[in-house]
Amino acid sequence: MASGSRGRAQDRAKVAAGQDHEVRYEAKKEGVPKDKVRKAVKTAGNSRKKVEAEIGRH
Repeated sequence: MASGSRGRAQDRAKVAAGQDHEVRYEAKKEGVPKDKVRKAVKTAGNSRKKVEAEIGRH
């Protein structure tokens, strides 16, 4: 495995709805259930900023 940081910033800017640990982290951070995070990803896409904005709307 490479030891560089290439691609990490881009990876942190996204929420992978299929990865339980990422959904759990975002749900805890926003104080909402995991299902709401998954719905936000489905609606707004996987951009972390868009997901957080979508959660904030509801």
